[in-house]
Amino acid sequence: MSDPKEIAIMSTGPSFSAVVQPRRPRLSDTIAEQIEGLIANGALKPGDSLPPERDLSKQLDVSRPSLREALLVLESRGLLQARRGGGYCVTDVTGPVITDPLVHLLQRHPSTVDDVLELRHGIECIAAQFAALRATDADIKKLNGLVTRMRKRKGEFDALEDADRDVDFHMAVAEASHNIALLHVTRGIFNLMRINMLRAREALYHQQGNVGLLDEQHAEIVKAIAARDPAAARKAANLHLSFVQASLREVAMSDTVKPGARSKRVRGRQAEDGGAGLDAGSPSDPLAP
Repeated sequence: MSDPKEIAIMSTGPSFSAVVQPRRPRLSDTIAEQIEGLIANGALKPGDSLPPERDLSKQLDVSRPSLREALLVLESRGLLQARRGGGYCVTDVTGPVITDPLVHLLQRHPSTVDDVLELRHGIECIAAQFAALRATDADIKKLNGLVTRMRKRKGEFDALEDADRDVDFHMAVAEASHNIALLHVTRGIFNLMRINMLRAREALYHQQGNVGLLDEQHAEIVKAIAARDPAAARKAANLHLSFVQASLREVAMSDTVKPGARSKRVRGRQAEDGGAGLDAGSPSDPLAP
């Protein structure tokens, strides 16, 4: 005869159901996740082209149909864009999110350009500081190469070409920070400020001596990064950006002043702000405590 207590326990105990086996991720999802990770960590940058489908499938050791499905998934997420004639390139996901509202603001209220300049100043000082902490040997080699390339100008000054080289340098510093959020914000700010930077370069380089001055400022930033000295890197970036920021302000204030006179005023303002005495704790550092 069964024990009544045992029967009661069996009747009131938990009810178990069959275990549902977790679904294995599809190969295409795994491929998409790997490519998305390369975009997230900055290994694949906006505008970069992916290798041809045949080559990429061999590198990943996957079938072309699975790769093709993964690429379509990434395209649907807005991370990749199909090129005419075939192939894919990485889209700029965060840039428009950052720049579009600011473009509208600057168009309606030109005086807000100074706010953007202060934002750029603060972001780039942080980028230099983190780069000194995290830069790889390859990052430092790239930065030194960019400084060398800027120093080896040939022929007459080309404002557009030099502005591009300047952007390359500062983007390389942001990349060396190994902070993907900072990198994307920096890229958005540079896209927004491109015209202003070009005009500032034209003003700066018409004044004899400014070419070498800017080159040396860039070199000091790299020197501090290579020395793994975050405070010195931030100080060097702060000095450089204080000079550039003052120049951009002068350009925004007046387009009628002769370049030479404008540059003299820039140097005067820099001296008033502390000049070479700027450091990571200086009031001129936008994000100093």
